[in-house]
Amino acid sequence: MQGNIISGERSLSQKDLMQRVRRAAAGFAAMGIGENGAVTIMVRNDLAFFEAAMAGTLIGAYAVPINWHYKDDETAYIINDCGSEVLVVHADLLPGIQSGIPDGVRVLVVPTPPEIQTAYGLDPSACAVPPGHTDWNDWVAGQETWNEEPKPVRTNMIYTSGTTGRPKGVRRAPTSPEMTTKMGASVATIFDIRPDQPLMRTVITGPVYHSAPNLYALFAARSGGLVILQPRFDPEELLALTEEHAITHLHMVPTMFVRLLKLPEELRNRYDLSSLKFAVHAAAPCPAEIKRRMIEWWGPVINEYYGGTETGPATFHTAAEALAKPGTVGRAVADAHVAIYDAAGKVLPTGEIGEVFMRNHAFPDFTYNNADDKRREVERDNLFTCGDVGYLDEDGYLFLCDRVRDMVISGGVNIYPAEIEAVLIDMPGVEDCAVFGIPDDEFGEALCAHVLPQSGAELTMEAVREFLRQRMANFKVPKVIEFAASLPREDSGKIFKRKLRDPYWQGAGRQI
Repeated sequence: MQGNIISGERSLSQKDLMQRVRRAAAGFAAMGIGENGAVTIMVRNDLAFFEAAMAGTLIGAYAVPINWHYKDDETAYIINDCGSEVLVVHADLLPGIQSGIPDGVRVLVVPTPPEIQTAYGLDPSACAVPPGHTDWNDWVAGQETWNEEPKPVRTNMIYTSGTTGRPKGVRRAPTSPEMTTKMGASVATIFDIRPDQPLMRTVITGPVYHSAPNLYALFAARSGGLVILQPRFDPEELLALTEEHAITHLHMVPTMFVRLLKLPEELRNRYDLSSLKFAVHAAAPCPAEIKRRMIEWWGPVINEYYGGTETGPATFHTAAEALAKPGTVGRAVADAHVAIYDAAGKVLPTGEIGEVFMRNHAFPDFTYNNADDKRREVERDNLFTCGDVGYLDEDGYLFLCDRVRDMVISGGVNIYPAEIEAVLIDMPGVEDCAVFGIPDDEFGEALCAHVLPQSGAELTMEAVREFLRQRMANFKVPKVIEFAASLPREDSGKIFKRKLRDPYWQGAGRQI
């Protein structure tokens, strides 16, 4: 099975994958897409993602994954903002976003495969390419083969939301051969993908539209090893796949650890996990107790890194370091720099809490697509912040304490309350609202909304949820909704969210 990418009953060898990539690249080029162009991709974890993303890279275009939970307006915004002329989309997702696809954008429809149908309980009739649309597989098969020299590499343009609500595309500069080598070496260290060791065997457990799984999945696909695509994370299935395929490497988020640990002990001990050599996690805070329990179960194979879409992975630590420094997110990796700043822009000494700024210089510089001014808002001394607050200890280990901004990380996914509030405030009967994160044992954080109804309005939790579901991805719909007679405000008139948020976190033992 070495050198294969497997999804359900389907498999592509490395050779066949690259043949399809070169055909797709020729097809994109024939559409007029070239260097600095954009190929938007809205598929779940499927073979077509690798084909489209790698084809875009080959011709010097940016592959732009779109969160497949997005609705028509959210999708249209990204397609317009990146200037894409083509959208590759799963068949079952097309009806939900079709009305938002801009005129002139070519749509290539991927039949939703059986394994994804089963994982999400989809109607098979909704998973076929609709009449009148172009089938991705037929389209690829009908193309010539791209035989030109590869263009300078553009990493995937990941759209990451900001406090203003609209996502921003992190657009990196094309990489020189030297920069490509440095970036590859940095990522290889963090993911343990090394040419001098046996080929990795991995399961892609996280959604490939997300920054961290996206980077990992593409490096894994190019490694020449075995890559299994899990259409939707299922804890017991992951254990079964690990045993069946002698999996050596995994990339995870803490929510997955929580779900694994909730399995009955008898079931957890049923599977042989001795093949695991390296499991790395990121994207959300991991409680020290969860980390300890995972290390006790899987052994010293658990590692962690911290960074952001803009910064690249900046810190890293092993299981031994996690046990020695409970709660740390690691020390700066080679080519990375981490510093703590106060509100006035002064670098703080060891042990003092401030905003975390960082950068991995092995990654190409970036700007926000069509919003270069937004970059300056998160930059100090050529370092960048994800809005986290923390401190460095005397050994250079970074600890996170809180977040400066309102961002919520639920199950490893960044969610920005400002975007939800902007939609909810337009609901008839809503006077005002505040959305924020509260502790959740499984997902780390869950969304909570406090809603101030207009005088005389009768609102229900389900009505609020339905209003949001019709306009936003379901994961942005608050789990907890409270109706309030008033909302606390600062002197400026702004809602004082901390007064709403703090009671939920009392006794949680953490602030993020």
